[in-house]
Amino acid sequence: MHWSLIGLHGGMKPMQQDLISVVVPLLKLLSLTIIGLILAHEKTQIIPKSTFKLLSKLVFALFLPCLIFIDLGRSITLHNLALWWFIPVNVLISTVLGFLLGIVVVLACRPPPQFVRFTLVMTACGNTGNLPIAILGSLCHNKDNPFGPHCHQRGVAYVSLAQWVSVVLVYTLVYHMMEPPMEYYEIVEEENVENGIGTACRPLVVEAEWPGGVDETEISRTPVIANTFEGFFGRSKSSHNIPDDEEIQAHETDTESIRCFAEPKMVRKMRLVAERTPIKNIIQPPTIASLLAIIIGSVPQAKSFVFGPDAPLAFVTDSLEILGGAMVPSVMLILGGMLAEGPNDSKIGLKTTIGVTVARLLVLPLLGIGVVALAGKMHLRVANDSMYGYVLLLQYATPSAILLGAVARMRGYAVSESSALLFWQHIFALFSLSFYIFIYSKLVSPA
Repeated sequence: MHWSLIGLHGGMKPMQQDLISVVVPLLKLLSLTIIGLILAHEKTQIIPKSTFKLLSKLVFALFLPCLIFIDLGRSITLHNLALWWFIPVNVLISTVLGFLLGIVVVLACRPPPQFVRFTLVMTACGNTGNLPIAILGSLCHNKDNPFGPHCHQRGVAYVSLAQWVSVVLVYTLVYHMMEPPMEYYEIVEEENVENGIGTACRPLVVEAEWPGGVDETEISRTPVIANTFEGFFGRSKSSHNIPDDEEIQAHETDTESIRCFAEPKMVRKMRLVAERTPIKNIIQPPTIASLLAIIIGSVPQAKSFVFGPDAPLAFVTDSLEILGGAMVPSVMLILGGMLAEGPNDSKIGLKTTIGVTVARLLVLPLLGIGVVALAGKMHLRVANDSMYGYVLLLQYATPSAILLGAVARMRGYAVSESSALLFWQHIFALFSLSFYIFIYSKLVSPA
């Protein structure tokens, strides 16, 4: 059947029935979140914060990878991989539009100078992983969902394809945008000392997607790009305790000695930045699960050996599917625990907080409707697949990525501000997502 983003047709369900079909799944997610909030609240303390941290690690390292591997592996083929190319491209488009909106927020709200780049990042990067999967899991839970019998499997497959793009962006471009500004480095260091940087005091919003095997080190908290290229940008050497070019050269003596030709200074600076980009953090369990699912699912012989009721390894995939089923309730319980911690102190100001939240959760989804509609007219997305269009739209409506809280902690920059902004965005998202999920359901309904 053909579906479009224009108009409503007479054969649709009555408005009240449509509203109930959208609101009930959201109420389920809200109920799970409230349960998590009650369990983690300081007045009840039924479950300690440490337990929620362990649960967040299980989600990141076990439940989410299992869910991605099963649903993406079953859905993916070489033909589908070619058809679904617009999903990761849509993530890039939504990030660029969010960045442009962030510029508008900076010009309109005038955040403190040291938080300009932070404001841009928080407006640009949305949650393309856990939250969309939780929303789709709740919507697809009922048999009479509007997306058909394989609703959840296809939805998770689409989201999984988008997620790795966001992770790459965060650990490359965003990682360096979140470095402490050179002129405010000493202030940032003092704040880190006051607030503490140990593992025990990480808020749950940071712990939720903290990459395994990564320690908070001085290297990650120094402004690498600003220091490396400060001569190029015409800045004078600062007196901050930051490695300079001479220290870098001394550190690289062994490497330089094996080169046949002298390395140009600009090339060396670019190589230094590349070496201090945490590419290894991209290779985390969810990303590995996506890659394995694409490789196995794209090879028919391997796919028939792993997936399917008669596959020799069907007992393994069934076990992984059981583990993946714990992902959605666990994510919502963790969200409740995060909200129970309350907002941290923030220095970006109320005006900027409201500006980022409105831009991210109200304005960007409207732009997303236009982008997806235009993509449909240009035949860039898969026709006759309402779930495909729904996932594309959902990428514009989610709050800022929780992973940004972990990166802020790694860089020692805007740690309290990121926790506070993520808290208020998720509170407001309870209402904005309810509105846009209803709108999206109407827009992608089959004719």
